Amino acid sequence: MDDDTGPVTTVPRPVRRYDPQRAERILEATLDVIAEHGVANTTHRLVAAAADVPLGSMTYHFRSLADLRAQAFRRHAERMAATYEAHFRGVRSAGDLVEAVTDLVHGDAGADDRDWAIAYELYLAALRDPALREVTESWMRRSRSVLERFVDPTTSRALDALVEGLVMHKILSTRPVSRAQTREIVARALRPTAPRETSA
Repeated sequence: MDDDTGPVTTVPRPVRRYDPQRAERILEATLDVIAEHGVANTTHRLVAAAADVPLGSMTYHFRSLADLRAQAFRRHAERMAATYEAHFRGVRSAGDLVEAVTDLVHGDAGADDRDWAIAYELYLAALRDPALREVTESWMRRSRSVLERFVDPTTSRALDALVEGLVMHKILSTRPVSRAQTREIVARALRPTAPRETSA
């Protein structure tokens, strides 16, 4: 019986690239895809391409597309809330508060149109996904708690809603409100209301 003494050929196994930040990169890429394409058009394939990772990485790190979206939105909300808190740290007077809110509306507080686009995608998604409402509710509570350092809880809720509305109008309008007009709107919202006269 002849022995095969020739060289043994083995197929090398693919080397797995050490990539400890892969999950983080996927989350950031998810936010980029949401900002560009919207939640409805966000897919595993688009995110994998944006993150420059194999498609299989998506389900390795995240249970589902819904899980990926939720974690990405949670990250974005946490980042925006921290930016919000830092922005109001130097407020010492009513005038400071008016200026700080005006800056927030006009993108001078660390958040840009991309950040707000992701935020509004989150709001839209939360309408249909109750799990995401925990993210939005936590974010809104943190925003109101910041404003409650300067105004009462009812006014903080109104001011928080005013900021959201003014930012949305600025983003969507073809003729955005000027900074001076925004400042006046905010000042009026914070101006003490005189008691209404009643007839005898």
